[in-house]
Amino acid sequence: MFANIYNGRRVLVTGHTGFKGSWLTTWLLKLGAEVVGVSRNVPTQPAMFEVLALAGRIRHIQADIRDLDVMRDIIAKERPDFIFHLAAQAIVSTSYSNPVETMTTNVLGTMNVLEALRTVDRPCVAVLITSDKCYNNVEWVWGYRETDGLGGKDIYSGSKGAAELVIKSYLHSFFQDGHPIRLAIGRAGNVIGGGDWASDRIVPDCVRSWSAGEAVQLRNPHATRPWQHVLEPLSGYLTLAMSLSTDEKMHGEPFNFGPPAQQNHSVGELVSSMSRHWDRVRYEDVSTRKDGHYESGLLKLNCDKALHHLRWHAVWDFEATVRETALWYRRYYEAPQSSITEFSLQQIDAYVNQAEKQGLAWVK
Repeated sequence: MFANIYNGRRVLVTGHTGFKGSWLTTWLLKLGAEVVGVSRNVPTQPAMFEVLALAGRIRHIQADIRDLDVMRDIIAKERPDFIFHLAAQAIVSTSYSNPVETMTTNVLGTMNVLEALRTVDRPCVAVLITSDKCYNNVEWVWGYRETDGLGGKDIYSGSKGAAELVIKSYLHSFFQDGHPIRLAIGRAGNVIGGGDWASDRIVPDCVRSWSAGEAVQLRNPHATRPWQHVLEPLSGYLTLAMSLSTDEKMHGEPFNFGPPAQQNHSVGELVSSMSRHWDRVRYEDVSTRKDGHYESGLLKLNCDKALHHLRWHAVWDFEATVRETALWYRRYYEAPQSSITEFSLQQIDAYVNQAEKQGLAWVK
C-alpha cells in the first residue's frame, strides 16, 4: 500500500489529536510509520485520540504551532521524512466568536511550519492541508478547480485563503532551485466519519443528541454538501505525499480531494440516512432561528486534477459513507467495552479492499 513508502519512516503530523489527525495517525501506524504528533491540546471530549489511546503509541508533543521557536526546534530535532500539516482552528462558528485565534492559528501557524522548514538541509516532503473553503464561493453549481480564485466572506474561509497565499509566497521565495523540501497542498471539506465530536457539526450533533435520547436541531436542513468519509481525503493526502517524494513536478501543486460532483446531498438527507442505522431518532428543523452568520448553500470541488495526476478518486458512495460513519458511533456508544481501535482498523481495511476492487494505484 502506498508503495510501502511510509514503512519505517518518521512522519510528523500537526493536529494529530483532532478528528482527521487521529485517523491519519492510526493509518500511518498501520503502514509502519514512526509518528511524531504536534498539537496544542486534545480539542474535544470525548476525542478519538484518547479513545484509541494513541498517545502511548507515538511521540506525542504538546505544543502550539503559533510559537515559531518551538516549531523550529521540533522539526530540527525530529528530522521527519514526511510532514502532514493539519493543525487548524477548523470550526466555522468559532471563527465568528474568536476571529483572532482563527487567523493566527490558520495563517501564522502555517507560516511557522514553512519558516521552520526553510532552513532544513535534508529531504522532507510536506503536505499542507487547507480546506475547500479556501475558494471564493460564488454559489455556482459546478465544482471549484485548483485554478479558481481564493478568499471567502467569513473569517474561517478568509483564514484558509490567506494560508494558501502564504504557502504560495514561501514556495516561490524559498523552496526553489534544488531546495531539499518538496511541498504540496491538499484541499478537502464536508468530511464525516466516526470519532468526530466537534461542536456545530451535523454528525456529532446527531450522535450526541441521539445517544442521550434527544432531538437533534437542524439549523440549515436544505444546505447541500458533497459529503465524504474521512478516509477519502486521507488516502488523497497519503497518495499526494507518495507522488511528491518521487516526482518533482508535483512540487508546489494544490489538489482537491472530494467525492464525484454529482454526489451532493442536503443536511436533511444526511440525517435521514443516518437515522436508518440508529434506533430512536428525532430531529427538529430550527432553520428559522437566524444568527446572522453567513453560511454557503453549495460548495463542491472538481477533483479531475487528482484523478489525472495521482490516479485518485473517492471510493465509497454516499450510502456507504453514512453507513460506516453511523456504525462507528453505534459501536462506541453501545459497546464501549469492545475494541474501538480494532473496529477502526477494520474500517480502514474495508476501505482499502474496496479501493483495490476499483483498481486504484495507491493500494499497491
